[in-house]
Amino acid sequence: MKTILRGLGTATPPLYVTQEEAYEFFTTYFTLKPAEQDLYRRILLDGKIKGRYLGMDAKTDALETDPDRLLARFLKFGRVTAVAAARRALAEAGVETAEITGLIVNTCTGYLCPGLSSYIAEDLRLKRSIRFLDLMGMGCGAAIPNLEAAAGMLTRSGKGPVLSVAVEICTATIFPSHEPELVVSNSIFGDGAAAAVLDLVPDNRPSGLARVVDFATGLLPQYREDLCYRTEGGRLRNHLSKRVPVIGAHTVTEVASRLLARHGLSRNDIAWWAVHPGGTVVLDQVAKELKLTGEALRFSYNVFENYGNMSSPSVLFVLREILDSGKPQPGQKGMLLAFGAGFSAFAALVEFASA
Repeated sequence: MKTILRGLGTATPPLYVTQEEAYEFFTTYFTLKPAEQDLYRRILLDGKIKGRYLGMDAKTDALETDPDRLLARFLKFGRVTAVAAARRALAEAGVETAEITGLIVNTCTGYLCPGLSSYIAEDLRLKRSIRFLDLMGMGCGAAIPNLEAAAGMLTRSGKGPVLSVAVEICTATIFPSHEPELVVSNSIFGDGAAAAVLDLVPDNRPSGLARVVDFATGLLPQYREDLCYRTEGGRLRNHLSKRVPVIGAHTVTEVASRLLARHGLSRNDIAWWAVHPGGTVVLDQVAKELKLTGEALRFSYNVFENYGNMSSPSVLFVLREILDSGKPQPGQKGMLLAFGAGFSAFAALVEFASA
């Protein structure tokens, strides 16, 4: 039996804000020092992002500082966006909710107990016997270990399909402060969700969007403080060091190289690269480390331009664009790469198939 990707869905909250609108908002409502305002201007007006989707009822929700109301906003928009992505993935897979045997949900932008799996299962009316798992604290890279956990759940039970959901409401962690790292964070992060339906099929049966071949991971605690969330006054605030692009590119190159070597492949054997769009500097550095052209990462650049950095769902948005616009041929191989808090890095090797 082999693990296949049967369906892939993405979704965003309804509120869309251009970077020009965001700049006007920050300069109107925040008290900015000259250097801070200049940095907002350079990122928002001169940067590559066109706009972002926000889990808010109105832009002024970005002024909220009460931890309880921020968490309520995370739940409200995380829930509805995750369910929308899941329904699209199920529709593409041709799977009814009653058929789902497992559910895995990852997020890092809000803490709930019980986790979002409880709410998603309720909204989709999944059966009571479903196996489920909530993954927390893995940051931007979490969609790939989510897929690996889903593949492991399938292998152990021999029963599918399993629904894998990555959802983030990054704007519930907007933190008005003067540090440059927070200006960057407030300027590039958006909200979204992606869902994948994984299943088992006989080895000789070509089906689905792609075969999920293998995974590799890397965990480097020595870089833990370079990329993490901290809690201040009951609120999450992002911490990004200037070294993140270099560390991220180095770590994903390491895990990608390990995965390729395990299967006797070279980088030239990978026709399609889905790299987490953490930013243009990040993508430029990954291209340099992996010796890839900008064209090879065009779908990652496109997602960053049109959505910003949505944290964990982003890499699956890139895969969705590859499937829709790249139109991989059966037998071609693809690599998913992402990094996140920890410092952690993740890779997934897939082989595309005809639906």
